[in-house]
Amino acid sequence: MDYFTCTSGVGDKSSKGDSKGQLLWWQLSLIGIGCTIGTGYFLGSGIGIKITGPSMVFSFILAAIGTYIVFHFLAKMTSEDPQEGSFCYYAGKAYGRWAGFSCGWNYWSSKILIMGSQLTALSILSRFWFPNVPLWIFASGYAVLAIIVVLLGSHGFNKVENILAITKTAAILMFIILACAALIGLIHGKTAGQPGIPTTIDTIFPEGYRAFWSSLIYAFYAYGGIETIGLLSMQLKKKEDAPKSGKVMLIVLTIIYVISIILAISMVSYQSINQKESPFVTAMSAYNLAFFPHVFNGSIIIAGFSTMTASLFAVTNLLVTLAKDGDAPKLFGKEIKNLKNLPLPSLALATLGLLGSIITALLLPGKIYGYITTAAGILQMYNWAFIIISALKILEIRRGDKVLSSIGILLLLAAITGTIFEETIRFGFFVSLMLVAIIGIVTMIMNKKWMKSEKKKGKVTGLKGILE
Repeated sequence: MDYFTCTSGVGDKSSKGDSKGQLLWWQLSLIGIGCTIGTGYFLGSGIGIKITGPSMVFSFILAAIGTYIVFHFLAKMTSEDPQEGSFCYYAGKAYGRWAGFSCGWNYWSSKILIMGSQLTALSILSRFWFPNVPLWIFASGYAVLAIIVVLLGSHGFNKVENILAITKTAAILMFIILACAALIGLIHGKTAGQPGIPTTIDTIFPEGYRAFWSSLIYAFYAYGGIETIGLLSMQLKKKEDAPKSGKVMLIVLTIIYVISIILAISMVSYQSINQKESPFVTAMSAYNLAFFPHVFNGSIIIAGFSTMTASLFAVTNLLVTLAKDGDAPKLFGKEIKNLKNLPLPSLALATLGLLGSIITALLLPGKIYGYITTAAGILQMYNWAFIIISALKILEIRRGDKVLSSIGILLLLAAITGTIFEETIRFGFFVSLMLVAIIGIVTMIMNKKWMKSEKKKGKVTGLKGILE
């Protein structure tokens, strides 16, 4: 879920005036592939495999379908009404200011959780070499380094990010090549007891259909960022190529995900996979490849840290945008001129989010990643649902699109509700509900103020907009 890597410069003042796109459709596809693959897949997929077993492959296929539907509607809205801002603009356009406000804060909250998930993933991966070091110490170190990078600024940061996006893609391609070589006997190791490719219902769904249901959230989480890639379609030379770019990106991502998961579950029992290391490292552990776990782990940590830092940039700038739009206190829109126009108040609030992850890592070191990733994934599903229901209001919907929207909403609901049935991740569901409830209460309070203000102007908007 490393898409902020690609978008930390999107929406900058320097780019707003540039209406001419520079990207070709295949370039946007490559950017999307490199920036979507991330720690959510390298580590988060292991939780899903542990929960459901080999059927995780089908979870990724269903998630790909749901992700495509979201992209389909966002691309349509973007091509019809191009906007530099967040997709929350379309929610506000469809249902009124309350929708844009709640969508913006839900988006900010999900990014804070995703950043915490990335921070935790980096800490878990680092314990591969230092298993006795407490998780919270690594979390603190990475958080401090990320804040320093943001404070210092970095010229050419985006170029470095693009290189590291390639590193992540190369890492998983390296696993696929080595795994194939191992399975056909070119690389020798302890092959006794390998499960092989499952061929019966009982071996594909060893934990039952309810567990399969619960695993969906982690498959969707691995595709996270499609909403931002949809906005990047504004940088295309031909805006009409956005749907093609999205389709190619999702097809390639799905192929990479499905092949790598099939290889992993063919090489090692799903029961031996855990949150302490990437499932791909576990899968290769029986082979005499001393370099692989270190190179693979190291490349993901380096790329993951860059992503987390880019996420911190993005979260900070997002709050500034909310403040300037009147959807957050004006304090968070202030920029310190002596510090390269750094929005220090916004950065301070994002830092509190990182601090929350560190404290949680101290109190719940064995469960934090599952909880934070689950909550982040659910908030992401809420964001995607906003995209679909906004499209239903804004666009002229044909019968085919109505069917697609129904399928999309059902898949998103399945991903959300599935977390209730798995005890090890259920707490993340309640965390997401708590955040949504807080945002909802604040939205209702703000909506009353907006309605009073609009009445004075002789115009009533707000929550009524949803009934229009």
